[in-house]
Amino acid sequence: MYGQDLFPLLISASLGGALLSIVTKRWEQACRAISFTAAAVVSLIGLVIALEVLLVGGQVAFTIPTSVAALGHFTFVVDRLSAFFMLAISSLGLCVSIYSIGYTREYAGRYSPATMGSLFSIFLLSLFLVVTASNAVLFLIMWETMSLSSYLLVVYESRNRESVSSGLLYVVMTHLGTALITVAFIIMWLHTPGEHSFDFSAFRELSAGALPEAARAAAFLLLLVGFGTKAGLVPLHVWLPQAHPAAPSNISAMMSGVMVKTAVYMLIRCYFDFLGVTDSWWGLVVLLVASVSALVGVLYALMEEDIKRALAYSTVENVGLIFIGLGAAMVFQSYYLADPAANAHLADLAALALIAVLFHTLAHSLFKGLLFMGAGAVMYATHTRDLEEMGGLAKRMRWTGILFFIGALSISAIPPFSGFVGEWLMFQSLLLTQNINDPMVNVLLPVAVAVLALTGALAAACFVRVFGATFLARPRSKHAAEAVEVPRTMLTGMGIAAGASVLLGILSVFIVPVIDSVTSSVLGVSIASKLVNGLVLMPPAGEFSSMSPVIIGALLLFAVPFAYFATRDLGGRRPVEKGDTWDCGTPLSSRTEYSAAGFSNPINRIFRSIYRPHTEVRTEYTSSTLIKRKISFSSTIEPVFERYLYAPVAALVIALARRVGVIQKGSIQAYLAYIFVILLVLLVVFR
Repeated sequence: MYGQDLFPLLISASLGGALLSIVTKRWEQACRAISFTAAAVVSLIGLVIALEVLLVGGQVAFTIPTSVAALGHFTFVVDRLSAFFMLAISSLGLCVSIYSIGYTREYAGRYSPATMGSLFSIFLLSLFLVVTASNAVLFLIMWETMSLSSYLLVVYESRNRESVSSGLLYVVMTHLGTALITVAFIIMWLHTPGEHSFDFSAFRELSAGALPEAARAAAFLLLLVGFGTKAGLVPLHVWLPQAHPAAPSNISAMMSGVMVKTAVYMLIRCYFDFLGVTDSWWGLVVLLVASVSALVGVLYALMEEDIKRALAYSTVENVGLIFIGLGAAMVFQSYYLADPAANAHLADLAALALIAVLFHTLAHSLFKGLLFMGAGAVMYATHTRDLEEMGGLAKRMRWTGILFFIGALSISAIPPFSGFVGEWLMFQSLLLTQNINDPMVNVLLPVAVAVLALTGALAAACFVRVFGATFLARPRSKHAAEAVEVPRTMLTGMGIAAGASVLLGILSVFIVPVIDSVTSSVLGVSIASKLVNGLVLMPPAGEFSSMSPVIIGALLLFAVPFAYFATRDLGGRRPVEKGDTWDCGTPLSSRTEYSAAGFSNPINRIFRSIYRPHTEVRTEYTSSTLIKRKISFSSTIEPVFERYLYAPVAALVIALARRVGVIQKGSIQAYLAYIFVILLVLLVVFR
C-alpha cells in the first residue's frame, strides 16, 4: 500500500513545514506562502492515505521504537475509522491552508507569521496523530500536543487581553478533561488480561467481559465528561464560545470543524471497540446530555451579536446533534446485544444512527469550516465582529456572500445540501424505534426527535439572521460601507469547502456506502444494500420514507435557471418602471432596517425563562421634558452556566487555595519537613 510509505512522509512534511516557517521568518510574505503551502501538501498526503484505506481496505501502520516495555508499543494505525476522521481533517486542512495564505496578511507587521505557520503545522500533524494513535500513552501525548498547540494559536494575538483570558479558560478546561481521560485509561489498563498493557489491542479484550460492571460504568462516565469537555457538551461548553472567537479565524475553522470531532472519534472507539455497549442507560445519558446541548447551543447562537460567537454556539448545537445520533446508536446496540435473535432490526438501526453520526461529522467539518472562514473574510474586510455594524456586504463582497450563503444553507439543513442528508438519516434512525419496551427509551427518543426538529427550525432562523444582518440591506457602519472583496487565496479556500459541502450532499448515495464500511468495521453490521437503492436513500425498515439528493439536485439545477430567465424581460417588450420604495414619508437609511437584535427579539421573549434578559432604556430630553433628544436601548442575557455553576466552583477553589496557602512559609526547613512527612506516609502506605 502506498499509505505505508506516505505516513512517514506526512510526519516529515509537517515537521519540515514547521521548520521552514522558522527559517524564513524574516521574509513575511515568503514565510506565509511556504508555511501554508507545506500544510496544504500535508493535507493532500493525509487525504490520499485516508482514501486508500477507505476505498481499497487494509491498514497502514507506523511504529516508533520505544525502550520502555511497560508503556507498550508506540504505533500509529490507520484503520477504516481512523481513515474517515483523517478524511475530515485533511479535507478541511487543505481548504484552511490555502485560505490562510491570504488571511494572515491581516497580521503583517504586528505578529510573527513564523509563529502562526509553525504552530499550524504542528497542530495539523497532531490532529492526524490523535486519530491514529493505537496506544493510550501515545494518544495522551498527541492529545496534549494538540491541546497545547491549539492553545498557543488561540493566544496568538498575545497583546489582546480577550485572547489571553479566553486561552487560559480553554487550557484549564482541556486539562481537566485530559485528567479524567487519563483516569479512565488507567482503569482499563488495570483490568487488561494477562500483563497490563496500554495498547489499544489489549483494551479491545475488555469488551469480552474482563472489566467489572462498576469499573465499566466509571470508565464510561469519565470518558464522557473528559471527551465531552473537548467536544463542547453542555455544561462543559463554556470555553468554546470564548476560545473560538478569540482565535484567528483560520484556527477557529480548524478547531470547530475538526478538533472537537476528535472527541467523537475517541468515544466511538472507546465505547464500541473497548468497553462494549451492553447497558442501555449509557446511551440514554448521552441522549439526554446531547439534547440539552443541541437546544442550548442554538438558543444562545440566536442571541449573539458577535458573528464568531454565534458560530461557536452553533458548534455546540451541532455537536449535540452528533451526540444524539451516538446516543441512539448506543441504545440500539445495547438492546441488540442483549437479545440478538429478537432485536435483529435494532442492529440495522444502530448502524443507521452511526452512519448519520459520521456523515454529519464530515458535513459539519466542511460547512462550519466554511462559515468560520467566511466570518474571517468579513472581519478581514470590516475589522469588526459585531453584526450590528455590518450590512450591505453582498454588493461589496459578492463572492464571499455567495460562499457564506452556501454554508448557511448547509447548516440550516436545506435539501440537497450535506446538512440536510445528515439530519435526515438521523431522523430515520430515531423514528423507527416503536418496538423497544422500556419506558425511559420511549420517553427520551421522542424527546430527541422533538429537539432535533426544534433545533433545525431555530438553526434556520439563526442563519437567516446572521446572513441577513451581515450581507443584506444597507451598511450600518463606515467599516461595512468601505469593505472590499478579500484576496483570491481566501476565496479559493472557501470555494473548495463550499463545493465539497454541496457535492457531499448531492452525491451522498455514493458516499453513504463508504461510511457503511466504516460503521460495519465497528458494529459488524452492514446495511448499505438496504439503505441505498440506486439513486435513492431508503432506511432499512423498508417503505417508511425515501429521498434522492441526486434527483433533488438535478431539479434545482434546472429550476433555478428557469426561474431566473422566467422573471427576465428577455425580449424587452414590457416597460420597466423604477421608483422609490414606499417609506412612510421617512427616507430609508440604515436606521430603518432590521437589526440582528430586532430579528431575534421575538425568540428572546418566547424563551425568556432560559435567557433571563435584562433590558435597559435610557432617555435624554431637550430643554423640554415633552421632547426627547435621544432614546437608547440595551438588552443582555444572563450567563446562566457561568454565574450559577462555574462562579461558585471558582469561588470555592480560591477559598480552599487561600486556606492551603498558609503552609507556604517561605522556609526551606519547613519544606524539608513536609517532604520528610510525605516520605514517611508513603513508606507506611506502600510497605
